[in-house]
Amino acid sequence: MSRLFSQLGFEGFALGVWETLYMTVVSAAVAYLIGLPLGILLCITDRDGLKPVVWLNKIVGAVVNILRSIPFIILIVALIPVSRAIVGTSIGNEAMIFMLIVAAAPYVARMVESSVKEVDRGVVEAARSMGATTFQIIRKVYLPEAKPSLIVGAVISTVTVIGYSAMAGTVAGGGLGAIAVTQARPSNAEDVIWLCVALIVIIVQIIQELGMWVAKRTDRRIRGSKKQRKAAKPHKNQDQNKEISV
Repeated sequence: MSRLFSQLGFEGFALGVWETLYMTVVSAAVAYLIGLPLGILLCITDRDGLKPVVWLNKIVGAVVNILRSIPFIILIVALIPVSRAIVGTSIGNEAMIFMLIVAAAPYVARMVESSVKEVDRGVVEAARSMGATTFQIIRKVYLPEAKPSLIVGAVISTVTVIGYSAMAGTVAGGGLGAIAVTQARPSNAEDVIWLCVALIVIIVQIIQELGMWVAKRTDRRIRGSKKQRKAAKPHKNQDQNKEISV
């Protein structure tokens, strides 16, 4: 094992895991709080949306596309003065969280927009014909019907944020990515690099599996098909019993 591996020890890697999770969870949660209403706004103000406002849709869409187009490493450099003005610092985990939110929120907005647009238009039109307001349709139709897809989108966005968090070392932040890039790579500590990679893969897999499990549990179509299969089983057994008795 390398000298750096011995210096870090269990505490060093545990701190790296904690800082990675801390930056990821906080930034992903705030990015989703910003991206969710933005995505819904992009959907309902579209030409075929509930409240078409073409000029607003184009402005919001342009801002989202511009922020999504900037490579994250360049966005970090561009946001240094903004971070200093808003967060009070341009280095450390707090500054990195701010930059992750700015980078992830537009991505989340597009994911939400895509998920909401997948909702059956017939259900939406039925709600409108019964006199439901725009807010009621969003709360009682769009969000419940798109819930599994929204959860899957949240998982994908969270995994993307984990990838971005690896660049925390560029602003003197922490995390496993910073350990691998700013400490292990200059020291040629290959064991530290591969352990950081393994830990990040484990974190991603846990988030992926947990998110997919929650998405399946909230999918009405899957639950409905299971209930239908369970309801059909007694009928089959009754038919078999009748054949046997005959």
